[in-house]
Amino acid sequence: MTEQTERTEQQPEHQTQQRRTAIVPNAHPRTTTTRRLGERRSWPRSFADRLTAPLPGVRAMARLAREGAVRPGPDGLYDIPLLPFEPGPLPDVDAATVALTWAGHASWVVRIGGLTVLTDPVWSRRILGTPARITPVGVRWDDLPPVDAVVISHNHFDHLDAPTLKRLPRHTPFFVPAGLGRWFRRRRFARVTELDWWEGAELGGVRFDFVPAHHWSKRTLTDTCRSLWGGWVLTDEGGQSVYFAGDTGYGHWFKEIGRRHPDLDLALLPIGAYAPRWWLRDVHTDPEEAVCAFDDLGARIMVPMHWATFVLSSEPVLEPLLRLRAAWERTGRPHEQLWDLPVGASRVLTAG
Repeated sequence: MTEQTERTEQQPEHQTQQRRTAIVPNAHPRTTTTRRLGERRSWPRSFADRLTAPLPGVRAMARLAREGAVRPGPDGLYDIPLLPFEPGPLPDVDAATVALTWAGHASWVVRIGGLTVLTDPVWSRRILGTPARITPVGVRWDDLPPVDAVVISHNHFDHLDAPTLKRLPRHTPFFVPAGLGRWFRRRRFARVTELDWWEGAELGGVRFDFVPAHHWSKRTLTDTCRSLWGGWVLTDEGGQSVYFAGDTGYGHWFKEIGRRHPDLDLALLPIGAYAPRWWLRDVHTDPEEAVCAFDDLGARIMVPMHWATFVLSSEPVLEPLLRLRAAWERTGRPHEQLWDLPVGASRVLTAG
């Protein structure tokens, strides 16, 4: 199961920009709730009431089968050799340093508050139902420092990769969406913290807050929306913060995240897997929408991701970066605020 099962009938553009508000707890308070690490909790059977767009219907599936536009043609794959890939050593850090290293897709090595945190780690060469990686993993597994924590945005195969997670010690702390803890406990991971939207927990002086996304969840034929989906805000004791969006379409949640988490330093936002637009608009931002999301968040620096790794949709492989840079230039923002990193590259946050 990949994310090509994600779209309904085509809707007018203005309708997708004005998504309905999902029903969520704590919809208005500015603060978030703190939970205990590893707390066992009961969850509803379904989180379908959190969807901000309906899932695909029969007519949409028939249209997709008729059009068959789920992968680029030869012209769209031509630029694979030009995809940016510049692996290097991980930077030296201390407890006051925030640093990022892009392993590819939505997988990052985040160094914050003295911790090493992996986001949606996928080190496998291929995932179910998808062609093999078009760029290598940017960080060799053996080169990773000890992993202090892992955050998971949702259960799609390109974000929750069982072969990669099997490499981790079973005592590794995991922060996961509500309803997904059982998947980890069945695999004998002992330190799993499940959170609802607008909830957080603390580990080693770093706060992990789970925030909404415009997406969905499904891993088997019978578990649609049985677990939640979302992004993460990581904040160290000095107030430095990293927002990892996971996988999301564009919508109202970005302004609310920015309101509840003001002064975000880094916003890791997806820019790929967006075509055909009628099919993927509700669940994946395109490059221009990612820039709008960045503006809504009020963050300091944008960091694009979710491209140049797996071929999940039909846009040409290099197009996300080219469209992003053009959209960024139109804003008049300095390029220093856009960390358009090659796969494998690192960047250290400086005070400012």
